[in-house]
Amino acid sequence: MNTHLHITAWALAFILFIVVVILHKQGKAKGAKIIQMILRLDYLLILYSGGSLLANYFGGSPMMGEAIFKGLAGIWAIFAMEMISMKSGREEATKGWWIQLVIAVLLTMILGFGRLPLGLLP
Repeated sequence: MNTHLHITAWALAFILFIVVVILHKQGKAKGAKIIQMILRLDYLLILYSGGSLLANYFGGSPMMGEAIFKGLAGIWAIFAMEMISMKSGREEATKGWWIQLVIAVLLTMILGFGRLPLGLLP
């Protein structure tokens, strides 16, 4: 159940994130601000469900190190999304943060779906 909650939360986060960036590009700051606040609430849900999944690895699991690294990469992805959201609202350069977001998301997805046993892939 926690896995499905976690996946749903970050899928929603990606959708909200794209909406925030588009609204900033269109100059609709008020709408972007509202969606960004909802996105921040979703970050809390991601952190809660991810922490719950991470807790399953404590207790002698040989994959604990990879699970911790995945958690850190996930936090890095959230931070990059937040920085892109904030900087796009101020019309500052975001290229470096986009690169970091892609790297963090790839690391998180590869570990979450491919390597760790609580993922969806065998």
